Amino acid sequence: MSLIGRLIDKLITRGSITLFAPGKPPRTYGPGDGKHLTVRFTDRKVAFDIMRNPRLGFGEAYMDGRLIVEDGTILELLRMIVGANRWEEWGEGRKALSKRKATKALKQLVSPNNLKRARKNVAHHYDLDDGLYDLFLDADKQYSCAYWTDPQHESLDQAQLGKKAHIAAKLALEPGQRVLDIGCGWGGMALFLHKVAGVDVLGITLSEHQLKIARERAAAAGVSEHVKFELRDYRLLDEPFDRIVSVGMFEHVGAKHYDEFFAKCRELLKPDGVMLLHTIGKLGDVSSGPDPFTDKYIFPGYHLPSLSEIFTASQKVRLIASDVENLRLHYAYTLHHWLDRATRAREAIEAMYDERFFRLWEFYLAGGIVMFENGAACNYQVQYIRERTALPITRDYMAEAEARYHKLGAEQPQAKKPQARRRRTEQPEFAK
Repeated sequence: MSLIGRLIDKLITRGSITLFAPGKPPRTYGPGDGKHLTVRFTDRKVAFDIMRNPRLGFGEAYMDGRLIVEDGTILELLRMIVGANRWEEWGEGRKALSKRKATKALKQLVSPNNLKRARKNVAHHYDLDDGLYDLFLDADKQYSCAYWTDPQHESLDQAQLGKKAHIAAKLALEPGQRVLDIGCGWGGMALFLHKVAGVDVLGITLSEHQLKIARERAAAAGVSEHVKFELRDYRLLDEPFDRIVSVGMFEHVGAKHYDEFFAKCRELLKPDGVMLLHTIGKLGDVSSGPDPFTDKYIFPGYHLPSLSEIFTASQKVRLIASDVENLRLHYAYTLHHWLDRATRAREAIEAMYDERFFRLWEFYLAGGIVMFENGAACNYQVQYIRERTALPITRDYMAEAEARYHKLGAEQPQAKKPQARRRRTEQPEFAK
């Protein structure tokens, strides 16, 4: 049996795959008793590239159209593989999938994240054509895990509203407070907090693209005096805030800089202040290195923290973790909506970029789904305080505020999505 055949047999514990490879007769692998898929390699080098670095080579082969799932989707194939090697069950195939040099696994522990590199990494992903994000995100352009109370019946927009209300409730907001939003994206969270709680918000980002849109949204809502946005690194701030919120930014800090992040947050947070950190994370003790495909093509320089890594850094500066929540499956539901929307908009995305870019994006979203369904990925929300007396001694205040904010947020008019833009003349840098 070939090396690629042995790898497939090790990975697949249910279902089967028939593989067509150049110059070889078709061969079926797997025990059966489940879904069957047909996969075709278009050249002889595909198997070698996958064996050399499975997680990178597999994604690149699909992106380049050299690996074709002929009677199914890439999501179905990834579910067959990752679902057979679940994190909870110590799936043996996980080691085979993670084959790579130790130096790459340690990359995030030693690579710098200075101001120039941080801004470059952000621009790599978030400064893509706005029309792309308009095609698969909700109307408020929330590009992070939604909060689902009824996944079977809620829309993406409803779940993203739920996320904002859920986070706002954990901040214990009071009118007139000053809030810092670290990594404010397109401004949706900052605008929501002002709308429902009457707070003043400073949103900071390293994306010029996002900054422009956020400022336009604040001006259109007539709240520019209360909701301000700046192109700034959090490390350059030196003013106190009553509340700090950070949604989907900590993943880009890098493990080497966790101590620096929490020390700065403590410095910026008033003694009776409250902070809410919302981040993708990893289950287990210490997070492994980044996924090589995601690190190369999607989010360069990212690192997903384990809960122990978060706490080890925050405890050093005496930040008290007053509430911790693991949103185990919420991101899988969110990503599934994004993938469905992107798939329906395939023609528009290919007109904006090309087929290769769509396959890259499809693999990124599908890979995210299976990692939250059966892999090591999860989503943490950690509430921090400096003083143990800063919040009520029970969580009852959260439920009351969340219901109120959800109702107020639902009354906000939803912005209309613009039409898809004309085809770009240049590829984004990471798709080249």
